[in-house]
Amino acid sequence: MNKRIHYYNRLTSPSDRALVAPDHVLPAPEEIYVYSPLGTACKIDGSTDGSGKNSSIVTIFMIWNTMMGTSILSIPWGIKQAGFTTGICIIPLMGILTLYCCYRIVKSRSMIPSVDTSTWEFPDVCKYYFGSFGQWSSLLFSLVSLIGAMVVYWVLMTNFLFNTGKCIYNYINDINVTDIVPGTNGSNRVICPSDGSHKVPGNETFEFTSTSAVGFEEFEKWWDKSKTVPFYLTIILLLLNFKSPAFFAKFNILGTISVIYLVILVTVKAVLLGFHLEFDWTATNIYFVPEFRIFFPQLTGVLTLAFFIHNCVITLLKNNRNQEKNVRDLSIAYFLVSLTYLYVGVLIFASFPSPPLSKECIEQLLACTFISFELKKLKLDEEVSN
Repeated sequence: MNKRIHYYNRLTSPSDRALVAPDHVLPAPEEIYVYSPLGTACKIDGSTDGSGKNSSIVTIFMIWNTMMGTSILSIPWGIKQAGFTTGICIIPLMGILTLYCCYRIVKSRSMIPSVDTSTWEFPDVCKYYFGSFGQWSSLLFSLVSLIGAMVVYWVLMTNFLFNTGKCIYNYINDINVTDIVPGTNGSNRVICPSDGSHKVPGNETFEFTSTSAVGFEEFEKWWDKSKTVPFYLTIILLLLNFKSPAFFAKFNILGTISVIYLVILVTVKAVLLGFHLEFDWTATNIYFVPEFRIFFPQLTGVLTLAFFIHNCVITLLKNNRNQEKNVRDLSIAYFLVSLTYLYVGVLIFASFPSPPLSKECIEQLLACTFISFELKKLKLDEEVSN
């Protein structure tokens, strides 16, 4: 569809409306979706000429929902890499920087004189200012961000599938599991898979007592976290055969539910674990929490993807009922996203039990420390009750 619209645009001057793409070239309004670089699809209700039907609240939530991605799972690790105070400062600063870039993109169309830009998208604006190089560069950077998000999704799904498969296998075969991964004791246990002081093989996480040891070894062979499970996920590529974008857009609500669940889980964990922060720098302490670390660029890299919505922000705001409030709604959406990242990142970092564990145990994905243990806990709780 994009190629057809650009074909009509090249037939005459952009200011001439004589050869605007006819209605039969465009899909029906109920079939128009905007795909964000984070993998979500938002349905566009209404026209694309600026007379949209969405209220400001709907527009703000749409931007928040589109921007919120798996980067939220890496924010606690990013704060650890940057230092506690530095990380807290970097998150809103990166939000302001990316918001300003978004603001310039939104305002860029109205600053082009003598040209009708009502149907323009982000690549069209880049082409006007920088020529073909700008157009293709914008598409390239959008593609890079999309690939980065896909890699994060793949790693996350691999972790979840691996842990879920292990729990199901242990449950079916009635294997008595004893977790040897370093971690805290008690009902609110937190694990440390990356603790270098303990030699824990990557795929031999459990000691067990079972009559089917050979079967377990065979299962370990075919259910490997890095060698087999990632390839099993290729079956989801069959979903690409669905031509209707409505199928994928229906999963948007699942993303919102996941974020809400994550916020609730983080809040409950923080209440149960309490805050563990050691700022005493006068004595040598392995649990010392630095205010600044030289690895802070790693957090800025995570936030660059986390706040990236620039290639589809024009399309999202086109459907706002109050076009004069686009900047306000965009700013509120960025504020809410920054607040969500700060809330999850700070609570997880502050409540991580140190001591007895070190803050260095915080993994790049939150699922490796807090969430993955919840899957294992189901089987252990049942064994205790029996």
